[in-house]
Amino acid sequence: MSQLFRRKLHNADLEESGLKKCLSAFDLTLLGVGAIIGTGIFVLTGTAAATQAGPAVILSFVVAGIACTFAALAYAELSSSVGGCGSAYGYSYAAFGELMAWIIGWDLILEYGVSVAAVAVGWSGYFNNALTAIGFGLPDAFTRGPFAEDPGVVNLPAFSIIIILMFLLIMGVKESAKLNAAMVFVKVLTICVFVAVALFNIHPENWTPFMPFGWFSHDVNGKPIGILAGASLVFFAYVGFDAVSTAVEEAKDPKRDVPIGILSSLVFCTIIYIIVSGLLTGVVKYDQLNVPSPVAHALQLLGLQSASAIVATGVITGLTTVMLVLYYALTRVILGISRDGLISPFFAKVSEKTKTPVRTTVICGVLMACMAGFVPFGALAELVNIGTLAAFVLVCGGVIVLRKTNPDMPRPFKMPFGIVLPVLGVLSCGALIAFLPLETHMRFVLWLGIGLIIYFMYGIRHSKLRT
Repeated sequence: MSQLFRRKLHNADLEESGLKKCLSAFDLTLLGVGAIIGTGIFVLTGTAAATQAGPAVILSFVVAGIACTFAALAYAELSSSVGGCGSAYGYSYAAFGELMAWIIGWDLILEYGVSVAAVAVGWSGYFNNALTAIGFGLPDAFTRGPFAEDPGVVNLPAFSIIIILMFLLIMGVKESAKLNAAMVFVKVLTICVFVAVALFNIHPENWTPFMPFGWFSHDVNGKPIGILAGASLVFFAYVGFDAVSTAVEEAKDPKRDVPIGILSSLVFCTIIYIIVSGLLTGVVKYDQLNVPSPVAHALQLLGLQSASAIVATGVITGLTTVMLVLYYALTRVILGISRDGLISPFFAKVSEKTKTPVRTTVICGVLMACMAGFVPFGALAELVNIGTLAAFVLVCGGVIVLRKTNPDMPRPFKMPFGIVLPVLGVLSCGALIAFLPLETHMRFVLWLGIGLIIYFMYGIRHSKLRT
């Protein structure tokens, strides 16, 4: 472990964070489920099946889930042993030093911030559909931003939901966790409704051919398709379990509860994804699923309008919890970076009254609300997967490095089989990065370049661990 990080941990032990320790292992598990079950199961399942993997989208979820499992085990080991501020940022600090920690922290700001704005745009579409169904639909000008393909004025629902979540997070993390738990219950109930209906409407012929695009190939335009390309796409469905690690300073017993929260939420959600994707492609032919709400669409094709309406309600609830948890994680990452002096100490202030970082929450909320209100979904979503995969590669790499440099460090939770699993994590997450489009890689490099400029102009001069 680097000398800088030893000082960082020592300072953390001496200082009160100002955050309230109030989250149990169950709370953290629900935070993970709240972040994971949303866009993936309600949107990407259909898109991946129709355009990339066919019924074998089940295998795409399995591949992505295995890669995430390696990363989750690495997160669990580091959260139980390294401590600090949690997140891939803190763990990279321990293993690779300050510069790499800054790079991954800057990456996490992109991942969480853009994810919240992108999900808000998707949420807006479902919300307006619900309003239209009861006769109160918004004018088109207030459901699309000025840069959309069919321009409008502002995406008002997307803007508004982020502002509402902003006030909720300001109130306190325990209150937010209680609301998250209620909404998680609603969306799991929604999934149970779909499973119960779909079980009696399966047509096995819909699973033939099972692998229409094979494991990996290209379409006529040169775009990657197949099970592995599908895995790179549905990986977005797993974005969020790492957000649990950012709650380490608010967990009652972080070395025990954070690993439980990470692993429990990932296992639960992976099982749900496999069941739903299998049933969905059994109920409807895969080439009919390239729609914004494939689960609700499948029930409509079966003539089950009431069940479809219930599912649509679950979608709105599900996407709300995704935004809530990712927004929470974003503010905690920024809080940790600010405490280390790599960005202005302005962002490290915690309210005495609510025990939350109000300044950071408000600034992030306004910026993300503006992105959601004025920028189209496609432009927002492109960078999320590569940023997450890069974070996972470094977390798995961090386990390998710390096993070598600090073999005697206490590890309440330890990945089995030596360094085999973290190495597999690096290889699997790195492979999924390779299956993403070239344009995504270029935009990601540009974002990291901006981050390096900020670090060398400000961060390296104000780092508390260098002073």
